[in-house]
Amino acid sequence: MLSLRHQDIQLQQAADNKQAAIRALAAGLSQKGLVEQGYVNGMLAREAQNSTFLGNGIAIPHGTTDTRGLVKQTGVIVHHFPQGVDWGDGKTAYLAIGIAAKSDEHLGILKQLTKVLSADGVEQKLQQCDSADALIAILNGEAQLEPELEPGLIQLAFPATDLIQLIAVAAGILKNRQWVSNESVADAIASGASYLGQGLWLAKTGKSVTRTALSFVTPAQAFDVDGQPVRGVLMVAACNGVHLPNLNVLAKLLYNQQADKLFSADAEKVVSLLSEELLEGNSQVFKIRNAHGLHARPGAMLVSVAKKFSANILVKNLHGDGKAVNAKSLMKVIALGVKQGHELEFTVQGDDGDQALAAIGLAIADGLGEGRA
Repeated sequence: MLSLRHQDIQLQQAADNKQAAIRALAAGLSQKGLVEQGYVNGMLAREAQNSTFLGNGIAIPHGTTDTRGLVKQTGVIVHHFPQGVDWGDGKTAYLAIGIAAKSDEHLGILKQLTKVLSADGVEQKLQQCDSADALIAILNGEAQLEPELEPGLIQLAFPATDLIQLIAVAAGILKNRQWVSNESVADAIASGASYLGQGLWLAKTGKSVTRTALSFVTPAQAFDVDGQPVRGVLMVAACNGVHLPNLNVLAKLLYNQQADKLFSADAEKVVSLLSEELLEGNSQVFKIRNAHGLHARPGAMLVSVAKKFSANILVKNLHGDGKAVNAKSLMKVIALGVKQGHELEFTVQGDDGDQALAAIGLAIADGLGEGRA
């Protein structure tokens, strides 16, 4: 796991262009004893091949495979540009992370960083950082950018016969993680739950919440309250607004009359349904054969192919956490941590979806700009 220290962070930096920013990062990596002097040439060459701009105001300059021999030790250096640096194509970088890594170590670094940095609203948070502590908190995932939501927070088929029981169980799950207090549980029970339709109820609390989290509980047998069916309760404990994207996903699920999917899914699928937009369309699986997986260059090629089509395209790493992400987002694609031999499942929805699948399959077979393996 990458661990950032104060000496890895340089605040209040400025650069006339991305080449100057990259040279400054390379100098920092060299001064830390992580790379040989010539590594800067590899970083500039990599940038000339494909932009290392990920999105959300973040760039990750690093060397080519040919210059990995110049890496002495894996590490990073971070430069913060509050005024931004023009990274080309109308993109502005507020944070540049220079990476030095041997072999496939860079994939682990990229996965950790991009998982944190792909969260909604992170660009503004990074731009406004005024201390190394604040920046480290974001990069290490200590600053909450997404709500807590994972299979362990899902309780299915609980033997309850009234709504208050379900609310208490949902709140209790979060209390066991120490994200809420007894006061939170009491507030949720006293407030009751609102009926959202299709058998789904929403309970919430904002009292004594230390970390925003979602839990979900279903009864072993559905029952009625005031003439409305109770098939599940979603609990929202919030101390910030990071859960709002999840509620938007839920709203689309309800609008499309698909809440039933929540009640027939296992815990992992419930998390997916509450985390990502559901696509109904064709799917296909392709194996990545690139020797170094989906690092920045092949990842950018894959995203470039996906962006040529109007269809919505989701991709999941079948060897990862199983979460589907937008295939048109470089940051989210790299965050999948795809290595050689991993299989990616693409799901498309739209008039040109089948053409998109064919083009993606061909690009992957051709090596995504790195030649056939």
